[in-house]
This record gives sequence, structure tokens and C-alpha cells, in this order.
Amino acid sequence: MKLIDPHIHMSARTTDDYEAMAAAGVVAVIEPAFWLGQPRTCAGSFRDYFASLCGWERFRAAQFGIRHYCTIGLNSKEANDEALADEVLAMLPAWLAKEGVVAVGEIGFDDQTPAEERAFRAQLELAKELSLPVMIHTPHRDKRRGTRRSMDLCREHGLDPSWVVVDHNNEETVQEVLDLGYWAAFTIYPKTKMGNERMVEVVRRFGSERIIVDSSADWGVSDPLAVPKVARLMAERGIAAAAIAATCYGNAVLAYGRSGQFRESDWLDAGPIDQRQLHQGNSVLRGQEARVDIPRGQ
Repeated sequence: MKLIDPHIHMSARTTDDYEAMAAAGVVAVIEPAFWLGQPRTCAGSFRDYFASLCGWERFRAAQFGIRHYCTIGLNSKEANDEALADEVLAMLPAWLAKEGVVAVGEIGFDDQTPAEERAFRAQLELAKELSLPVMIHTPHRDKRRGTRRSMDLCREHGLDPSWVVVDHNNEETVQEVLDLGYWAAFTIYPKTKMGNERMVEVVRRFGSERIIVDSSADWGVSDPLAVPKVARLMAERGIAAAAIAATCYGNAVLAYGRSGQFRESDWLDAGPIDQRQLHQGNSVLRGQEARVDIPRGQ
């Protein structure tokens, strides 16, 4: 089964993770712009980070057989530095126009402050202007209120719910998100958020329509194989193959395909891997023999 992880922070992961994910069936990933664990102090730091998402990380993933896409946005935690936030917001349109950028995100709320709402609103308007989907980060504290407020703001700004992925859902938020027509994504963490077994029961209870499974694996305790593991557990627990394919692959294609940048043909028709290739003079290799696949038909 082909799988997609539509929310994973691969910049924080190793090449071993790419190899393991490819072996488990992952063919494509989406990496949302994120924070670093500590606040950035200048706009240049954001600029270099966005460049790595659109450049080096895209190249690195391809060298291990995975197609890499990203979302670009000012995250909610760093929106509270308003002077810096204004500089970042001003540079976003140029980055959102880059190849492989499939949404504005992840944006939304952390502490649900006025500064966060201000940045959120500005980026919702950008998404409208550029005809891009939106990936929403719902807060880890007071989640139900933050999720409702996020959807209220989308409605105020005239966004079509089918263009908005509301992520980090749980059993308390999913029904309302689905009832209002949004995509409901679930982050699978080993210790927090949604666990594998809980995710299986969500699909059993709510079905597969507009539900998306992702890992959000990052620099913390997390699992880049969360999507394959959930897919396997769903099969073991009797969830229909069509529902597994929808929640772990097809729904992400539908949601982010609206960008015009997320196409199945990108990975289905991908050429052979050649790890001798370089990106700006740099290689993924560290002394090991390069993998060079033989092109089809040769």
C-alpha cells in the first residue's frame, strides 16, 4: 500500500528515517513550516529555513525515494513577537509561490493571544489571494475553544472549509470539524495527542471521509513510521482497505492537490534514484556507496 505522511518535520529527522519510511510504503511527505524549539531572533533565520524546506530537504528526500513538499507560514508561537512577525509576514508571498509549496501553514493558535490572531488573519487572507489550502495548528491547551475559534476566523475571512485542513484533532473536536465541512487531521504521537489504537477507533466511529492521519514527527519524542503503523493496525482491526487508503493516502491528495502542486504523477512517475547527484555542491552521502537505480526498461 502506498502511504503519505502529510504533516512531518523531516528537517529534524535523519536519513535513516527516510529509508525506513520508504521501506514502509511512504511515497510522499508534506513538511509544514515549524518553530525550532527556541524562538528565532531575526527574519533572516526564517528566510534560510524556508529556503531549506524548498531546496535541500526536497532534494534529500528524493535521494531516498520520497517526494517532499512543504507548507510555508508564520507559526503561532513566534507570532507573539509582533515586530519580527511583521517582517516574516511581508516575505511570505514570495515563498508561497515556490515550487512544491502546497499550503499556507501551519498557522493558528498556541496561547490564543491577540497577536496570534492578528498573524492568523493575515495569513488566511494570503491563502485566499494565492488560492492555496490552509493547514491549521490547533492549540494543545484549551483545544476545543481554539479549534472553534480557528474555524470561526476561517468563516469570517470567507474561506471554503474544503480548502482548510484542521490538524491535531482529538475525539472532542472531530465531530464539529467534520460537521462544518473541514478536513480533520490527526497527529499520532507515541506518548501524547492521538495514539494508534485511538486513531483506529476514530476511523471506526466517524468513517474515512475528510479524515487524515499524520505523524507530526519532529525533534521531540515522535515516530516517523506512525502512518504505516496506524495503517497496519487498522487492517488488523478490520477497518476496510478503502478506508485505510483514504485516511493514509487519498484524502491528503484531495486536500492538498487543490494547490496544483501535489500530484500523484510526481511520485508514480518518478525517475530512478541516483545518489551521486548534488544539491548546490552537497551530497547526502557520508562515505557510503551511492545508490544508483537502473532506469526502467534498461
